[in-house]
Amino acid sequence: MILYWQALIQGIVQGITEFLPVSSTGHMILVNETFLKMDKAFSEMFEVVIQLGSILSVLVYFRRRIFSRALFTFDFRSPELRLWFKVLPAVVPALIVGGIFGGVIQEHLYNPVTVATALLLGGIALIFIESPKLAPKTPRCCDLENLSYAKAVGIGFVQCIAMIPGVSRSAATIVGGMGFGCSRALAAEFSFFLAIPTMAAASGYSLLKHGTSLDRVQWIALGIGFATAFLVAWGVIAFFMSFIRKHDFRAFGYYRIALGIAVLAFFFCGGWKN
Repeated sequence: MILYWQALIQGIVQGITEFLPVSSTGHMILVNETFLKMDKAFSEMFEVVIQLGSILSVLVYFRRRIFSRALFTFDFRSPELRLWFKVLPAVVPALIVGGIFGGVIQEHLYNPVTVATALLLGGIALIFIESPKLAPKTPRCCDLENLSYAKAVGIGFVQCIAMIPGVSRSAATIVGGMGFGCSRALAAEFSFFLAIPTMAAASGYSLLKHGTSLDRVQWIALGIGFATAFLVAWGVIAFFMSFIRKHDFRAFGYYRIALGIAVLAFFFCGGWKN
């Protein structure tokens, strides 16, 4: 029963933080290290796989943007098909880098100090990108139709930075998108779409690698985390898309900085033992 409660809490944390530029992986590592104390091997797989629940929330929320009959008739004039032609090449850099360095990153960087440092630096980057000199009143690109393939792939390369826990995949792609001249709304939207193949590949690989070693209780816990992440992330996406129409990302930057400083202070005061 304890594992089920742990899965529920982590599902809530994952669902809230996955699409906000604050790092879901970083938050789950901090929550697990501080409060939950899940089995290390199971928690590492769990944290990756329940992202599938968040993917499902993207597919449901943006279903009219993502799917159409044109996808199955290969109508190359359709915006849905052109969207996937931009998303799929953009995910290739992360697949290559993740395949080569994923194990090393997970072994050496999944710790509170790395997370806190990445949160702190990422918060500074979010505030910096929103400065008046860098955030023009009229972005050069405001919709997916005008997003070039080169810019899409460029955002995909920036996404690779998010393999460092605490960076945040959504923060990296949003900052990258805005750096390439995209509006906040477009950068966030493309970040959501780019998450679908990226997270599906990572979750599928982890499930294939560790799925056969799970017992019945762990499978149930995985299901609880998956369902919780889906429901919470669905609501968060709706909130976030409404939020960015009226606000910038500086509030998330300040939150990241405050949390990063708090975690580093806690660590260096002896809260975590090496």
